Amino acid sequence: MTDTEFFTLPSPFDGHAGTLYLQEPPDSRVGALRARLLDESYDKPFVLDDGECRYLYFNVRLMQSAMRLKSPDLLEIRYTQKMMACLLFKPKPKRLLLIGLGGGSIVKFCYRRLPGTQVTAVELNPAVIAFRSLFKLPDDDERLQIVCADGAEYLAAAERGIDVILLDAFDKEGYVPELARPEFFELIFEKLSGAGVLVVNLAGEHSSYGGLVGRVMAAFDDRVIVISVPEDGNHVLYAFKDRNFDPRWKSLANQAKELKARYGLDFPRFVEKMERASKQGVARRLQFGEYV
Repeated sequence: MTDTEFFTLPSPFDGHAGTLYLQEPPDSRVGALRARLLDESYDKPFVLDDGECRYLYFNVRLMQSAMRLKSPDLLEIRYTQKMMACLLFKPKPKRLLLIGLGGGSIVKFCYRRLPGTQVTAVELNPAVIAFRSLFKLPDDDERLQIVCADGAEYLAAAERGIDVILLDAFDKEGYVPELARPEFFELIFEKLSGAGVLVVNLAGEHSSYGGLVGRVMAAFDDRVIVISVPEDGNHVLYAFKDRNFDPRWKSLANQAKELKARYGLDFPRFVEKMERASKQGVARRLQFGEYV
């Protein structure tokens, strides 16, 4: 869909001024849509444009993505920046798979900034993909594919040797439960390349993380680091397939300076947080329900 094909109306939400973009026919009743948006019975994703940013929502309490209109390729939300800390361990991935598209911030960053990388994004909800023009996502080409499919089914059919897998898989109820099963993380381990990295965005109630973190730790033999994202209330999990994984933090700190200069993200800070979290056993503490 193009920008002009969406149904628009003024935002009905207090404290969220702007224009809403909806996937509705042009003769839709504004009053009925407003009521469904306000009582959260509206069951499709929608976009809010406040003149500076565009935001993807599943409901007004669940903002999924943000894009600054003047800088559409930047990673606006902090947790998306920290997910890219995987480049410390896999700086030149050949194949990168993202499960969960959202507004496509990570897809755009990887496509623009990693010219040697084949980027594939898998999204179950076609209504999310339909907003790709609003979020300035490039068209598919030889390096980029956006696929409407079930993430687990797609991965099962994929060839092995994926260097980085990023999970950012949420619907209006939260993290997609089908992508939190033990066999799914075992499948991820199987499909990753020898030194491949899994990155998972953990959002929602911290008490709900434990089971998922534990299942990843089981699949990856405890080679897991989890850092907090206080700005967003999230955590980001990194899991490493390499059985000899033993991070050299001083070397990574030097590498982080180069990556910061190249990408404009605070990689030195990411290294500091990862080293501290690794030594403090944050992943294990979250697994057993401790608030970290």
